[in-house]
Amino acid sequence: MGTYKEIRGTHIVSVTSDPPSPVNGQMWYNSTDRVVKGFTSNPVGSWASGGALGTGRDQVTGSGVLTAGLAFGGATPPVQTKTESYNGTSYSEVNDLNQAKSGAGGAGTQTSSLCFGGNPIPIANTESWNGSSWTEVADLNNFRGATLGGCGADNTSAIAYGGYDNVGSPIAKTYTETWNGSAWTETADMNTARYALGSAGIQTAALGFGGRNPGGPFGVTGLTESWNGSAWTEVADLNTDRAYSGGSGTYTSALAAAGASSPSANTVNAELWDGSSWTETSNLSTSRSRVAAFGTQGSSVASGGFTQPNTIQSSTEEFTSPITSTVTFTVS
Repeated sequence: MGTYKEIRGTHIVSVTSDPPSPVNGQMWYNSTDRVVKGFTSNPVGSWASGGALGTGRDQVTGSGVLTAGLAFGGATPPVQTKTESYNGTSYSEVNDLNQAKSGAGGAGTQTSSLCFGGNPIPIANTESWNGSSWTEVADLNNFRGATLGGCGADNTSAIAYGGYDNVGSPIAKTYTETWNGSAWTETADMNTARYALGSAGIQTAALGFGGRNPGGPFGVTGLTESWNGSAWTEVADLNTDRAYSGGSGTYTSALAAAGASSPSANTVNAELWDGSSWTETSNLSTSRSRVAAFGTQGSSVASGGFTQPNTIQSSTEEFTSPITSTVTFTVS
């Protein structure tokens, strides 16, 4: 049986000021403002179309925020040097990377970014973006590709983790390196080797989630690890196992968007991280993996990517977090 509120609804009461904690659907008459008001909530967030990439590609890397982002590298195929700048509405081509690469790690902002590692074969190349051009800087200590994890505040402070190098068994790696603006330093490894993982955060507080291997070179996992600046700790898994997902936000407030739920299928699923667990939120319109993702948990972009069986995407979807607001009713 439903509650009284569910059966009879919430009565409109007269108040002199708006209630401090209204419930979804509640209405009231504000006698001071002399208007009827109501409270509405979108508890799961939503996706909407954004500006498309000028050149569609998968395994593209992103950095920045929704209104000031950067998408670089990727494959059409072949592997690309293309860099595009996003203003919240549309992409514009800017100066290319010096070396073509896809599945690279990325960190930073629209005006101060870092691109490291990547394919077509695992590489250690690192490039720094100053807002107008890319400059090659010191290489990673360990070459790796296939979408290694990466995040950071800008081109002077970043972290690179996971990835694969096609050498040894398993080919997935636990390597973790930090960047100080001039060189990479090896630090404490991840607990579980994997590549094609999603990432969020900064150099001293990062999150790595999903990926491939364990379970063989094509195993897909939901495993999540949190980095505190000195060590990795296993935390709660994703609800949907996936590889090549787009990640944005911080290590306590992150978004995992789309990805490959198996070697032959992508997903539209998206999940929100609150620092202790993942919760499913609204799905994307298009199933895809290997997207350029950037932004915050509540204001994020997923651009480009790959849709099974063999379609390269240029479209963009923008995520808006759960919204609550008070609205005023008017009579026309």
